[in-house]
Amino acid sequence: MKRAPAALLALSTAAAQPACHSQEVSVPARLLLKGTEPAGPFARAWAPRDFSLPADHGPHHEFQTEWWYYTGNLEAPDGRRFGYQLTFFRRGLTPGAPPASGLATNQVYFAHFAVTDAGRGTHSFAERFSRGALGLAGAEGDPFRVFLEDWGVEATTADGGAAHLRAREGDLSLDLRLESQKPLVQHGDRGLSPKSGDPGNASFYIGYTRLATRGTLALAGEAVPVAGESWFDHEWSTSALGSGAVGWDWFSLQLSDDREVMFFVIRRADGTIESVSGGTLVETDGRTRRLAAAEVTVTVREHWTSAKSGGVYPSRWTLAIPGLDLELDVLPLLAGQEMLTSFQYWEGAVRLTGRSRGLLVTGRGYVELTGYASSMQGVF
Repeated sequence: MKRAPAALLALSTAAAQPACHSQEVSVPARLLLKGTEPAGPFARAWAPRDFSLPADHGPHHEFQTEWWYYTGNLEAPDGRRFGYQLTFFRRGLTPGAPPASGLATNQVYFAHFAVTDAGRGTHSFAERFSRGALGLAGAEGDPFRVFLEDWGVEATTADGGAAHLRAREGDLSLDLRLESQKPLVQHGDRGLSPKSGDPGNASFYIGYTRLATRGTLALAGEAVPVAGESWFDHEWSTSALGSGAVGWDWFSLQLSDDREVMFFVIRRADGTIESVSGGTLVETDGRTRRLAAAEVTVTVREHWTSAKSGGVYPSRWTLAIPGLDLELDVLPLLAGQEMLTSFQYWEGAVRLTGRSRGLLVTGRGYVELTGYASSMQGVF
């Protein structure tokens, strides 16, 4: 990142701090997210590549930006519904791995943790950030592990397809064990996911689209046993939104017919979408089919306005893939699932109803919406 020495010092020496609910955004987090061009020759995602597990679940320090995304829909024995998000971000200040010991580092980590309680109509969230040094935060590939203080993910199988998630912030916590029900999915062109038409402006994008999940959520001092399904995305790049783009809408949908749909739309300020927008259909046996932007229609049916950020977000959609005879009504469990963190966005649990190949289908999922409260240009 092209920053003055004082800005880099703030990033590399920032202590881990929680930022919960409506707390003001910290200066180090803002500096982290407002990068321009990398200071060094970070790698770029030019072409498809082979992936190796569990190594590729770990960090890729030659790239500038990386994230590990876990989301899921859970249910208590009494039928109460919950959604959760646990996400870890890595930002490289210079390319290459950090020093093995000591205070100095070229890596900054931050993480988001959220739980939606549909019955109570609440959405609780927290943010932390830290330098990747002194055991405060970091990531490893073999065995797979990513952590920020006591928030963390650890693989429980050799290939990283099963994991243990833990996070606690005040009286909000989760302790979940996940096990993938399908093989690793390589989104885009064999794992290469373009962000614009410029060569190299792309990410490597892999993950698990259906993970059986069991564990415990704690809310307001009450420990609740839960079970359900989760979704895992891992993405790394030195990419950015293309010129004129302001944000994206991302859908991760798990259908009752044991198929999954991932679809994203990169929105431009002039109302058009990037032609590289697209997604993946995952069949019951794990086979995948790439979805082009022209194959999928997303129609916004309702909106929700945030009283805190002023952002006007879509809050109900019809997602249709005519060529697959699939049409879904996508509705949030709760309209107010906005993340008022270092950058404002909406990330929330949704439920699905519709028809697939002439039959009724239901399901659950997660939707992410960025660029509605402010543009994402220069953020990632």
